[in-house]
Amino acid sequence: MPDTPLTPVPEPQPSDPTVHAVGETSQGGSTVTAASGGARPIAAEPAAPGCKKTDPIVVADDITRSFGGNTAVDVEHVEIPRGVITALIGPNGAGKTTLFNLLSGFDKPNTGRWSFDGTTLSGIPSFKVSRLGQVRTFQLTKSLAMLSVLENMKLGAKDQRGEHFWSALWPPAWKSQEKAIEAKAMGLLEKFLLDKKKDDYAAALSGGQRKLLEMARALMSDPQFVMLDEPMAGVNPALTQSLLGHIVRLKDDGMTVLFVEHDMHMVQAIADWVIVMAEGRIVAEGEPGVVMQDPAVIDAYLGSNKDRDLGEVVAEIRAEHRATERPQGDASTASGAGSAPRAAGGSQADASTASGVDAAPPATSSSHGDTSRASGAHAAGTTEEDPR
Repeated sequence: MPDTPLTPVPEPQPSDPTVHAVGETSQGGSTVTAASGGARPIAAEPAAPGCKKTDPIVVADDITRSFGGNTAVDVEHVEIPRGVITALIGPNGAGKTTLFNLLSGFDKPNTGRWSFDGTTLSGIPSFKVSRLGQVRTFQLTKSLAMLSVLENMKLGAKDQRGEHFWSALWPPAWKSQEKAIEAKAMGLLEKFLLDKKKDDYAAALSGGQRKLLEMARALMSDPQFVMLDEPMAGVNPALTQSLLGHIVRLKDDGMTVLFVEHDMHMVQAIADWVIVMAEGRIVAEGEPGVVMQDPAVIDAYLGSNKDRDLGEVVAEIRAEHRATERPQGDASTASGAGSAPRAAGGSQADASTASGVDAAPPATSSSHGDTSRASGAHAAGTTEEDPR
């Protein structure tokens, strides 16, 4: 898919320098319309991990989740900005899906608290979370294979009178609502180009069509916040553009979107804000073009410091990156003990460079063998597809 042109525009500065305004409406300043080729505000540097937002819809503090002796999630503080599309990225095993499960009530943390739109969600089960207006999809689709597409859609509607035993025995109590639900389902199926499949079994749909069905079904409950776990995984390229368009339209319809994705072209095309996870922690935040050039993010993907404490590595890399900026042509510098060499501004032909825009990726070795990965602002994808 071709790169979407991004035009820097002035971004209004909040009164508090630690508070970030992300994707404000046209009344408040800059407007983010990345997927349609419009302008996206560009910051000079990545924001601090866990930075405060002007109007967050989700706020989480001290979230931890361990499995045995392994800590999958250790998030001190994170906020999801309201009304924009936020991408959650990171290498495989970074804890992205586990964090999704915690925030949506599908798993319980060892410690921590979080809220959605001012309502505390700690300890609330997933079905009650969805009733509050926070819904999610899954990396592996959860459609009911032996129900028709239309029947799957109807299951997504909330507060159905026919679900209760006594009212189900009296059809006049639910017949009119049933017609309204079916009309709403058909409207969404038409929008997602699945209306001609309404009578087909969900099992007969392709992988991409099942992704569309799951997204459409999530909208049956009129959510405020939509969480998409790898919506592009396993999707035929012919449907990719359609899925991207539907995600952007969620924001246009007033919803907030948080999605996990490995394809950095997709992230750059539609995301207004990016949060980066590695080893269960938030290591960087910011606009896509800025975050993808952050040396700490590059290191998190390439894993050259995988045996060291992540906090020390991130602080060291950022400090060194600022201190070792040199004129064009200067030799590359090493980022610390055991780290891969990183150029501060050297020739692209140098095989050890890893941080410039469109720079050739370095070859790094890991316990799984030597793997060449793309890095930089225009990387086609920074990780291998999650085999799960």
